[in-house]
Amino acid sequence: MTMPVILTIDQGTTNTKALLVATDGTVMASRSRAMRVAYPRAGWAEQSASDIWAGVAALIAELVTDQRTSGPDLHIMGIGIANQRETVVIWDAQTGRALTPAVLWQCQRSAGRCTELRAQGLEPMIVERTGLGLDPLFPAAKIADLLKMIPGGPERAARGDVRCGTIDSWLLWNLTGGTVHATDHGNASRTQLFNLDTLDWDEDLATIFGVPIAMLPRVMASDSRFGTVAPELTALPPDTPIHAMMGDSHAALFAHGIETPGSGIKATIGTGSSLMTPTAVRVRSTHGLSSTIAWSRGGTVRHALEGNISVSGQAAAFATTLLGLADEAALTTLAASVPNANGVLFVPALAGLGAPHWCPHARGTISEMTHSTRPAHVARATLDAIALQIADVIEAMEADLGSRCTSISIDGGAAKNGLLAQILADLTGRNVARPKAAEASALGVARMAAEALGHVADGMRLMPHDAFVPIIADAERAAIRTGWIAAIDRAVR
Repeated sequence: MTMPVILTIDQGTTNTKALLVATDGTVMASRSRAMRVAYPRAGWAEQSASDIWAGVAALIAELVTDQRTSGPDLHIMGIGIANQRETVVIWDAQTGRALTPAVLWQCQRSAGRCTELRAQGLEPMIVERTGLGLDPLFPAAKIADLLKMIPGGPERAARGDVRCGTIDSWLLWNLTGGTVHATDHGNASRTQLFNLDTLDWDEDLATIFGVPIAMLPRVMASDSRFGTVAPELTALPPDTPIHAMMGDSHAALFAHGIETPGSGIKATIGTGSSLMTPTAVRVRSTHGLSSTIAWSRGGTVRHALEGNISVSGQAAAFATTLLGLADEAALTTLAASVPNANGVLFVPALAGLGAPHWCPHARGTISEMTHSTRPAHVARATLDAIALQIADVIEAMEADLGSRCTSISIDGGAAKNGLLAQILADLTGRNVARPKAAEASALGVARMAAEALGHVADGMRLMPHDAFVPIIADAERAAIRTGWIAAIDRAVR
């Protein structure tokens, strides 16, 4: 008997994954490959857009070939795409060739432009329309400079001769052989060009940022039938439908089953971290968070409140190298050898600070060291830093919502670290739930696609597996938080 599955593409910053997911949530097969990030100048971060597409096509070929030769009898009924958000690409509308690198969400190249717009007094209007503060994380301020890298770029863009989009749009364009240029509401809401009230591209914002709207994708519901796979471009049968696209953090929220206001906070702890909670209507943050769109389906747009941390799990990778350790597992073992950080505080502002501080010029610091400080204390301070940044966002989120959250659901690569999960519970003073399945983004978009295709896909919803409760005293937590606030103040000076 043939089993229906969703082919899920989970294109992230550090790796790309392709999975075949059954409607009961079982991952029938998966493949992945690491992605290289280039740092051509201080503060810049980019990837090869061509390599991203080539990697996706190769992973699809591996899955399909292996399934045909030795796997069970599976029917790929549709494709779901989850993508790293805010990363932007510009390509030729005729040839499909990438004209720029894929400029990453971590890239700070537009920091100067953001400062200029802020000095012009434009930030309040931009925040009011987009829900996003002026920060290099968001791609709008980068696009005009990217166009200048292309001969006749602005003029070609105004004529519609070039295309611009986030990674979901880039993959969709390639999968459909250049016949569809589209994105979903969630990804569009992260560009700083999308008006959350009109639910469309904003002409005034496009003018401010120097982005011709003619180059931008059509905005569609997250569970739309975006198009079908073009013949001979991949190992997939032609006409296989692409039936869901979501930013990775949005897909993870959906996978956790956190779909209604008050149902919880999701924390994805990866290279950076995203904390998100759904809201009944758009919430205008006064505490350094972003209004965004989680997803849209069935004619309904689900708003959300989000806090983005620039360097989270990546702090562990940085500290591992700094301390000369073999890998991040060694960092965790070292951190576990001491009961606490002995007062050491690490602020991992390696690419500035994101929510709720939003200080792109902040730089990383390690402070409060004494003669008694050992490498293990620095390792422990690194895990503390990941948790303390999340605690900052949770406090801001609760202040905006006017209610307290008692538990957090976590996912992402760093969430596999049991010591980090316990430290997170300790330093936030809240219960932490961790599902057994690790592929939250992939399962979320697979569920979105499966349900759009008429299948019941409750098995694709993550269920809590591990629970972590606070075990340190309130006084110890308060002392660490006080020191952390002082360390943040030093980092942003």
